[in-house]
Amino acid sequence: MIYKGLIKKYAAYLPITKATPSLTLLEGNTPLIKAINLSKKYGVSIYFKYEGLNPTGSFKDRGMVVAVAKAIEEGSNHIICASTGNTSASAAAYAARANIKCSVIIPSGKIAYGKLAQALIYGANVIAVDGNFDEALDIVKTLADKYPITLVNSINPYRLQGQKTSSFEIVDDLGDSPDYLCLPVGNAGNITAYWMGFNEYLYKHKCTSLPTVYGFQAKGSCPIVENRIFTHPETIATAIRIGNPVNWDNANKVAKQSKGDITAITDEKIVEAYKLLALTEGIFAEPASCISLAGILQKIQLGEIKKGSTVVGILTGNGLKDPDSAINNIKKVESIACDEKKIKEIIFNE
Repeated sequence: MIYKGLIKKYAAYLPITKATPSLTLLEGNTPLIKAINLSKKYGVSIYFKYEGLNPTGSFKDRGMVVAVAKAIEEGSNHIICASTGNTSASAAAYAARANIKCSVIIPSGKIAYGKLAQALIYGANVIAVDGNFDEALDIVKTLADKYPITLVNSINPYRLQGQKTSSFEIVDDLGDSPDYLCLPVGNAGNITAYWMGFNEYLYKHKCTSLPTVYGFQAKGSCPIVENRIFTHPETIATAIRIGNPVNWDNANKVAKQSKGDITAITDEKIVEAYKLLALTEGIFAEPASCISLAGILQKIQLGEIKKGSTVVGILTGNGLKDPDSAINNIKKVESIACDEKKIKEIIFNE
């Protein structure tokens, strides 16, 4: 069967009507990759849901396709979002696909260039402001309230409806829910959406249990963990550099209901996991994604993830989204003469 995108595949689980356009860039249907080497080392079946293989390279496409389709259904021809990067790329791509306008507000100097380039090439009207993500979000909420423009940040309920479909795919691939789900927490929409999805599949009898959910925030941007707003959040993981999450309360509910928690991980541990994932499994994900692996390793060391269990880590974005992080955290490539003897010495350490 030819895959036709999320709206077609999961129409029975989404707020779709006959008037909803069949918008798609063939988002979803991302691989669940078993981490063979890490699983063997730690005695845990570790899988990674590689959302970086969505059309614009991040999980945002799942929610964006539904949000934009519903916006069009409701008569809108202009969408807007605040973004640290991935949301802007996704919104711009789907706006281009749907032939509508897209405006993006970004924190100046706080967005990875790979993501900014996407938003620009897709034709979005990108506006950089002197402020953080939360301040940018306040502006777009005000604009959406006053003018005929549709907000497509995760405060838009259709975004979470689309994002929940990743849970369905995990259950379909594994045959049931994993024992543990581990994922980054920024604006906290994704943790909310996954829990929604697993509960819906449990209700429909496609899985027999619910996972324990562990969410992770960067130490320099962990408002939920410390129960305070971060007015100046800082972390290498730009995708989760958010000081006042929209879905804060929902994230706490998920942690409580799933008997999990939300904890903080240092940038140092994020970078270690970033390198480890690529070196041991051949998977290149952006730093914010790799907090999932850092968190998994922490939970294994603490004995909170049990031996023999199944755990799924969510990799929210492709490593090519943030090439600067890779270049800044690996050894530099030096140029030498094009000489066989010298090259042989380097290759074989002679």
